Amino acid sequence: MGTLVIVGSQWGDEGKGKVTDYLAQKADVVVRSQGGNNAGHTILFDGNKFALRSIPSGIFNPKIKNIMANGMVIDPKQMLEELHGLEARGIKDYQLFISNRAHIVLPYHAALDGAYEQFKGEKKIGTTKRGIGPAYADKANRIGIRMGDFIQPDIFKEQLRITLKIKNMELRQLGLEEFDADAIYDEYSKYALEIKPFVCDTSLVLEEELVKDSKILFEGAQGVMLCLDHGTYPYVTSSSPTGASVPLNSGVAPRYIQDVLGICKAYTTRVGEGPFPTEIEGELADQIREKGHEYGTVTKRPRRVGYLDCVALNYARRISGINHLALMLFDVLSGIETLKICYAYELDGKQIQTIPATNQEYSRVKPLYIDMPGWNEDITNVTCFEDLPIPAQNYIRKIEELTKIKVSLFSVGPDRKQTIQIEELF
Repeated sequence: MGTLVIVGSQWGDEGKGKVTDYLAQKADVVVRSQGGNNAGHTILFDGNKFALRSIPSGIFNPKIKNIMANGMVIDPKQMLEELHGLEARGIKDYQLFISNRAHIVLPYHAALDGAYEQFKGEKKIGTTKRGIGPAYADKANRIGIRMGDFIQPDIFKEQLRITLKIKNMELRQLGLEEFDADAIYDEYSKYALEIKPFVCDTSLVLEEELVKDSKILFEGAQGVMLCLDHGTYPYVTSSSPTGASVPLNSGVAPRYIQDVLGICKAYTTRVGEGPFPTEIEGELADQIREKGHEYGTVTKRPRRVGYLDCVALNYARRISGINHLALMLFDVLSGIETLKICYAYELDGKQIQTIPATNQEYSRVKPLYIDMPGWNEDITNVTCFEDLPIPAQNYIRKIEELTKIKVSLFSVGPDRKQTIQIEELF
């Protein structure tokens, strides 16, 4: 048996899609366990660029079983648009399984998402306004609609009418236009009919694969610092993108999770609001942003840029069980004379090695840095660790020293071939 969980170890957008695509070539199953189309994975191979939002990254290989698990919230309309877009580009031979326990995202969720952001004003979270949070809220409030019910016309129609009575009352109070149950049903029942062949109990599919000792790759969305429980609340996502959440969100026992690969950039980025201790601005930030194409896959928003934060990485290691690191966009740092790595914070005159629970405290921390010599060489064509300039090798070794995690692979460009594996995974 071989199972590997891929998690973002920062604030998301770390390059998980590329690593998943790279490692999926060895996998039998790829599982997306949480989140929705508020996340995006950019994958580049053979000169083709694909931007995935909710479909698992193994979709390009017809031999791989792709599972959208119970922990996801799925927008049926968007998912089909994504699937049709892949088919139009020649990706027609695939295996896709959708959990009958996953919740669906409907138009009123997006309307409420936007309204909540507007009413928060300066306290806005910075969501994608795609309805993900409200859909998870309905799940917790036990008025959500699950995929297994969605594909049964009579049940879907009845649940939709009941839920809309509550939702329209809320929309009315917010001064927003109400939704018509029949109009939503007429449109979305067509989507349900098309999705139905993919829907099943994906937990059973996973158990069958585990019994066969299949290699299973669990891909994450967002990053550990955006975890609903352990992230910089309330500037977080609406689910838990940690390794610890995978068993619950996939319907497998915790004992089956063997290794957790944390994906991190060679620097740090963040989209949206919230504290960001190592954030840098000005010319250097612009240089990194442009060279690293630091704009949201889904939102196209410019990402905030900062130096590598090993306090955040250690926090992610602790709560997510990370025992391997993948260092992404390493080539972006070429040409910077001096690089800084944050090894600790100072809060109210005391040195700390963790993330404060409150944003009031976190916004006051001062990052403490180690200065590292940079390098000018172009590293986009290196094929092994030893090919790297000595300062680049030292940068990796310092990360390993500060985090006590082995850097098992690093990336020097967007293509599959520009992924260098230092030690075997999977």
